Amino acid sequence: MNHQIQLEAFYDAECPLCLREVNLLRRLDRKHKILFTNIADPQFAAESYGKTADQFMNEMHARLPDGTWVTGVEVFRRLYTAVGLRWLVLPTRLPVISQFLNLSYRFFAKNRLKLTGRCHQNNGSCRIPHKTNEVG
Repeated sequence: MNHQIQLEAFYDAECPLCLREVNLLRRLDRKHKILFTNIADPQFAAESYGKTADQFMNEMHARLPDGTWVTGVEVFRRLYTAVGLRWLVLPTRLPVISQFLNLSYRFFAKNRLKLTGRCHQNNGSCRIPHKTNEVG
């Protein structure tokens, strides 16, 4: 990772809400402190990061320059801090607010495909098919 990069954020560009958030953060990231990696890109290989595709799909992940992984709401705290909005992050660490955000995020993450209209209408399945390296 580049020495200036504070974190690499892994996001699903096929999720309209996720993409909107990432686009906002990209505009705010004037000092280029965030590397955004699209987990929906056909070239993305979760295993090259020591994780599974399901792990990336089920929860927001970020990797720090030292290789440490951060997940869930903490990723958003770090993203907003990196773009200079630390004042917005500080209240999210208060106990009641933090608990509410954690619960809300878990609900969203678990239901993200359904909430963004990406479930199969014929069978109600909300799983994203895993990419394979098969030819043909």
